[in-house]
Amino acid sequence: MRAISNKQSAFRFKRSLILFCLIAVGCMLSADVSAATIRVLIVDEDSPRIPAKNEPLERVGEKIKGDFFTGGVHYKGGIEIWKGKNGLYVVNEIPFEEYVKSVVTAEVGTNWEMEALKAQAVISRTYAVFQKNMNGNLHYHITSSVLHQVYKGDSSDDRIAYAVEKTSGEILTYEGKPIEALYHSTSGGKTELPEEVFGKSYPYLKSVKTNSEASPYWIWERKIPLSEIEKALNITGFKDMTVAAYTSTGRVKEVTVTSGSGEQTIKSNELRKRLGWQRLPSANFTMTKLNDSIIFEGKGYGHGTGLCQWSALEMAKKGKTYREILSYFYPGTEIQLYEGRR
Repeated sequence: MRAISNKQSAFRFKRSLILFCLIAVGCMLSADVSAATIRVLIVDEDSPRIPAKNEPLERVGEKIKGDFFTGGVHYKGGIEIWKGKNGLYVVNEIPFEEYVKSVVTAEVGTNWEMEALKAQAVISRTYAVFQKNMNGNLHYHITSSVLHQVYKGDSSDDRIAYAVEKTSGEILTYEGKPIEALYHSTSGGKTELPEEVFGKSYPYLKSVKTNSEASPYWIWERKIPLSEIEKALNITGFKDMTVAAYTSTGRVKEVTVTSGSGEQTIKSNELRKRLGWQRLPSANFTMTKLNDSIIFEGKGYGHGTGLCQWSALEMAKKGKTYREILSYFYPGTEIQLYEGRR
């Protein structure tokens, strides 16, 4: 349970942003960042906010080399402040491999098996390269939250640094191009097909059997009040919620919600987003209405597509190398060194 509310967190983030903005305007230092860098939009995890499509942005001051602190996290390297129609945005530009170290530290346990850490390093790097190629014309390449992959600024660990260095520059490719290396925490026994979640298929992403029983999200239960559901879905007079469709792996694909306003069918991923990703950990659930609440009983955490982190850990414990782990979850891919590395 979080110690502060979302509103409080958002307020603190904005306050830190304003304070840093004032410092940035006063300093006007030049940033010394390498060519092999990535630009990360720093967002508040509780209420992520990104610029709207085609929203005009104006830079406040010059790029500086500084230390932006918010939410207990230090962000070092090149810092830019951008002003848009809906507020201020911070972009952190850092060396690419330093970014990978931070992401691996945030995404998995520092005490995990070395081969699992190496696998995570490769997919985190691959995912970032893919996003950088896709968003090269934007003011940022990727965000710091689960909208993409978690980045916690200046944070690393000796074992993780070793895993990143041992796989330096390695990315997964398919037919010579970086893949969209989707991954998640806990699959619940079987991974999901990407077309069921994102509406797009990939030749290197199939549904495979997994073992993630060691995960704290292997089995979970959530009791969510109807009032909370009404607020999240912006409805009144909640009456019922039923499964409208299942995916090929047995997860909930769509639900139909009946209220005083009638019926509406929404995708399970949208339901998770509105309620909160941790509030409803996965789409692999059943529902039971009980008085003024709905009991969700489920398995797994995340969208279920691509590499399952807890399954990768189990594979590493059984002696699988990171290359074998990656080959299992992304069949047909090859490991290559990405262009632009130092």
